[in-house]
Amino acid sequence: MSCPSTLRRMALAAALLSSLSFAGGAQAEVLNFDDLADGLVPLNYGGLDWSSFGWIAFSTPADPYTAHSGAGRIANDFLASDASSLIGFGQAVRFDGAWFAGQSGAVLSFELFYQGQRVASSQSLDPSATPTFLASGYAGLVDAVQVKSQNHGEFVMDDFSFTAAPVPEPQSYALLLGGLIGIAALVRRRQA
Repeated sequence: MSCPSTLRRMALAAALLSSLSFAGGAQAEVLNFDDLADGLVPLNYGGLDWSSFGWIAFSTPADPYTAHSGAGRIANDFLASDASSLIGFGQAVRFDGAWFAGQSGAVLSFELFYQGQRVASSQSLDPSATPTFLASGYAGLVDAVQVKSQNHGEFVMDDFSFTAAPVPEPQSYALLLGGLIGIAALVRRRQA
């Protein structure tokens, strides 16, 4: 077997093994708000930053503020500003979207941010009593999401969905390092 062919095979195997071990860490999350007591959403609910104090949880049935699943859902204060609807993730995530219901005419959308810069905006949604999913429409990483609307307080949000970016495990680094050391040793031996 020739040296270039062996090296190519070893490099391909190392790349495949490292990509498999890095790919397995993504974790999908859906916050359904069913475990919250009525009142302000806790500052670190679901591991996110809700410190803008704009979100209120409630579970009492109220038409057209229909929950998508369970009874819990959250709303912004009436006449709140967009700034009070900011939700921080604390790490890079892929934000999928959320379900909304509410008054017709309370048109809303998402603004997505990464490292302080707006990276995308979603399409707009005009809610109704039937919960409707508003997708972010963005596949890149974000670290904050803002709900934009001229009519905060006239819609509710439920089943807030995101996927945490995978974090490589220590054994992934060890496997990659071991593969690189093996390739380097083989190359040195072949050159000698």
